Amino acid sequence: MEKLTDEELMSKVSDDNLDYMRFLYERYYQWIYNFFMQMIRDNDASEDLMQTTFYKAIKYRKSYKGGKFDSWIFRIARNLSADYFREQKQTYSNERFENIPEVIAETESGADVQKLNLVMLKLSPEEREILVLSRFQEMRYLQIAKLLGSTENAVKVKAHRALKKLKKLFFESVEI
Repeated sequence: MEKLTDEELMSKVSDDNLDYMRFLYERYYQWIYNFFMQMIRDNDASEDLMQTTFYKAIKYRKSYKGGKFDSWIFRIARNLSADYFREQKQTYSNERFENIPEVIAETESGADVQKLNLVMLKLSPEEREILVLSRFQEMRYLQIAKLLGSTENAVKVKAHRALKKLKKLFFESVEI
């Protein structure tokens, strides 16, 4: 079988060929899980939300009208992230993250990674999301703009400002 594009696979899924969703799952589950981990910092919740993302993709498969699949499924993940915090009534509360053990590679940069994780929590949800999407998920600014309903230039400016704030907080913060 030739390799189908994400859009071709989702088109088949939306035509009730649900077996094709496994290919999309294999391509995207890690990417979506990583997004939730960067935003929530909870393994179990991230796993649940990642699974819910694919459940909703199947449930609402008829709403897929073409276009970039990654933007479509990521919009589902982003909405679930917002719902999660709304339901928890903890809009990105830092208290929730204080006692979560970090899995850090045993390298000299391990302390820097831990420090970066803690500093990321000091950013606003919007700043964190822009950085997660652009730096960790490696999405293009135009793709982020479409996802957020913004312009590419506005996203570039927000990403630049968020990165500048992150650097400032990182180098101002006390050593861990």
